[in-house]
Amino acid sequence: MTNPIADPGHGHSPAAWTAVVIMLVGFTAGTVAFCFEQPTLVWISSALIPIGAIVGWALAKAGYGVKGPKYSPKAH
Repeated sequence: MTNPIADPGHGHSPAAWTAVVIMLVGFTAGTVAFCFEQPTLVWISSALIPIGAIVGWALAKAGYGVKGPKYSPKAH
């Protein structure tokens, strides 16, 4: 049986939130551009999705991830 107190904390860090927000903006902008038949904007906004993943990874490596020294967990 797993320990219910040992929460991995995934998704509750500045690195995770920043990555997700960037990727959501890219996905939303791409969807709107697709609806308005703007293929150039679709491709530009689709480039934000891997950029968001890279930014999240870089922030986690910089210490803003769940187990990073610059992260302070919040009580729920």
